[in-house]
Amino acid sequence: MAIINHCVCLLLISLFFMISLFGLSNAAATYNVMKYGAKADGKTDSTQAFVKTWAAACSSAQTATMYVPKGRFLLKAAVFRGPCKSRINVQIYGTLIAPTDYWALGNSGYWILFIKVNRLAVFGGTLDAKGAGFWACRKSGKSCPVGARSITFNWANDVVISGLVSINSQQTHLVINSCNNVVVRNIKLVAPDDSPNTDGIHVQTSTGVTITGATLQTGDDCVSIGPGTKNLYMSNIKCGPGHGVSIGSLGKAVNEAGVQNVTLTNAVFTGSDNGVRIKSWARPSNGFVTNILFQNIMMRNVENPIIIDQNYCPNNEGCPNQSSGVKISQVTYKNIQGTSATAEAVTFDCSPSNPCRGIRLQDIKLTYMNTVATSSCKNIGGSSTGVLMPQSCVRS
Repeated sequence: MAIINHCVCLLLISLFFMISLFGLSNAAATYNVMKYGAKADGKTDSTQAFVKTWAAACSSAQTATMYVPKGRFLLKAAVFRGPCKSRINVQIYGTLIAPTDYWALGNSGYWILFIKVNRLAVFGGTLDAKGAGFWACRKSGKSCPVGARSITFNWANDVVISGLVSINSQQTHLVINSCNNVVVRNIKLVAPDDSPNTDGIHVQTSTGVTITGATLQTGDDCVSIGPGTKNLYMSNIKCGPGHGVSIGSLGKAVNEAGVQNVTLTNAVFTGSDNGVRIKSWARPSNGFVTNILFQNIMMRNVENPIIIDQNYCPNNEGCPNQSSGVKISQVTYKNIQGTSATAEAVTFDCSPSNPCRGIRLQDIKLTYMNTVATSSCKNIGGSSTGVLMPQSCVRS
């Protein structure tokens, strides 16, 4: 019995030693922005306090948390740069507000920027970019700064963005650029429907982005998908007002990376200017779009619920009398139903020099003002199966 008790005692001592050696060293370190001089009054410039907090957290040898408590924190343009020594979390319980003077963010094009950071998680928080003054400047035709994207991730890998709310962005709310393995979940991005260029989420040159649970009410695209996007999965998306979920515009440059392996499933569009859209400039390009799936989508009074526009040419500048070089293939539209705000519910305006190929329609039921909607097709090949309202013009 004494031997057993002695062994138990040695085991407990060994466990205590292991916990002391490894448990404490792996514990997360917390860095509170208030301790670095931030003020939660919404008036004091806390930019440098946030940057100093980030620098301390980023240099931590153990998992670190940058902690933003409840309150309102005034921030000018802020860069949070990596690489960091360990995994880093940004936990935001408060509201970050931009200066009312839109010139205060300068011409950098960003407000909050995370760059070259790996193993990053951003939890919670409300961003208020105070965009109204900037939008008014844009509409007036006066000299204005370029405008700021509210939160941007450049060259970041293994990122989680969860529970974020962004309101009144000057331009795009959330940008994911040149990133790998990003999860965006349970976010809400809101700006008035007449606010210019306030896209919800913009993804480009990124691989492995997942967006699940997003409420997007904007003045531009709910989600815009740019060149070089690969393996993008979107589910449980609510869009509207806004310009829909758009792949493109593509093909503005002659040499441009393609878009491939994109899925949108379980989405609801309400009063948006478009539903699911693919658009490319009417000019030469080696870009492409392939392996796209739009499925299980409800349209509620949506203009252009299904549209491919390969003659995108704003103001007829830079592309008159040309055709798009972007090759669109293997696009599936499955189980899309609801109401169209335009008589033509399905529009396929593909390139005459590079016709769309492998376009598949399955179980489409879209009506217009309780009557039959119409569809139109140019330069397209594919197949149609199941219930088809309006009658499909896609032929093999």
